[in-house]
Amino acid sequence: MEQPIFSCKAHVFHIDPKTKRSWISASTNAVSVSFFYDSSRGLYRIISVEATKAVINSTITPNMTFTKTSQKFGQWSDVRANTVYGLGFSSEAELNKFIEKFHEVKEATRATKPNGTTPTTSASASPVATRSNANDNIVLSTPQGTQSSTVVNSDIYHQNQNEVTNSNILKSQLVAHQRSQSLSGLQQQPQDSPKKVIGAAEKIPTQLTSNPPLTGEAQLKYENDRLKLALAQSSANAKKWEIELSTLKSNNARLTSALQESTANVEEWKRQLHSFKEENSRLKFSLIEYEAGRGNCDFNALAELRNLKTRIEELETDLRERDDEVKNLKDQINILETSNQEEDSELLKNLQIDNDALKKTLDKVQSQLDTSLDAQEQQRKVLDSINRQFGDTLLSMTQLHNELTAVLKTT
Repeated sequence: MEQPIFSCKAHVFHIDPKTKRSWISASTNAVSVSFFYDSSRGLYRIISVEATKAVINSTITPNMTFTKTSQKFGQWSDVRANTVYGLGFSSEAELNKFIEKFHEVKEATRATKPNGTTPTTSASASPVATRSNANDNIVLSTPQGTQSSTVVNSDIYHQNQNEVTNSNILKSQLVAHQRSQSLSGLQQQPQDSPKKVIGAAEKIPTQLTSNPPLTGEAQLKYENDRLKLALAQSSANAKKWEIELSTLKSNNARLTSALQESTANVEEWKRQLHSFKEENSRLKFSLIEYEAGRGNCDFNALAELRNLKTRIEELETDLRERDDEVKNLKDQINILETSNQEEDSELLKNLQIDNDALKKTLDKVQSQLDTSLDAQEQQRKVLDSINRQFGDTLLSMTQLHNELTAVLKTT
């Protein structure tokens, strides 16, 4: 077995084949992603397997480009597989190592010319289906007197997760069939009967120079049974993925709704902050007018100050309600993350990032509110000082009035 030339751990994602805008998680946890060199074909591949499912099988070409979209995430497009692969790493250092190895292997492919040969099985060996990329084919050779081969498109086998188990079952059935046929004698096969070609648009005729032995007929039946089982398994897998895709769409809709609600809350807070700033500017202007005309009574200013305190209390209550709303939203997200962790873990991470950004915005609003409160406190102190000065002035004027009254009475 070939050893990988480089391995790392990462979460694997595939681009949504319908929308081409969102990611679909291909692995439940971080899996091993390895670079391999196929010496028989002179090709470099990126392969990742989770349990019995191949989540990545990409052949590296000189035209491929690996794009780093964030500190811990990168992607590349595989034209042959008609998909875009995404990898999420635990740290930026691991992502940079993968990018370096990707560029190194891509440069190596420029100097390496694939020989294009596909190894086939011998006449005495059982047929083995070899996985390759979306443009490669699997050749199943027929034993002894037959000269044609059955060509199977590899896409069928990429969708079959239980291929090894199915192959063992069919092999055991083939052995039992061969034993029973060996007791009943040889049967002749028509010389001009064609064999079916799976994955192609034509039939390949079988050319026989003589009547084939029993093993050739049993081999053909084995191949046909195996291909039928692979097609049935592929159909079952397609239904399974349709159900999972429907579940992911439902979860995506719920998360989108929660995100839109968070965005609406942010807009409301911005609007309230703008209103508060306008009110603060108006109060400053009123204070300037009051200082310009000392003859007016300061009761209006005191009433305005009381209204301002009431407004501040209302804003604080509203902020607490918004905090509770954010907390409830986070609780809902945690519930969704618990119930759908395997399907939409990446979407929950993105929502958590949005919530963090929302929290930062809330902290910024709180800081601005504290600054405004400090400014209002300074204004209140100024008003208190003016009020005291005004009271002292009134007291002095009262004393002067009393003195003038006394003088007038004496005269």
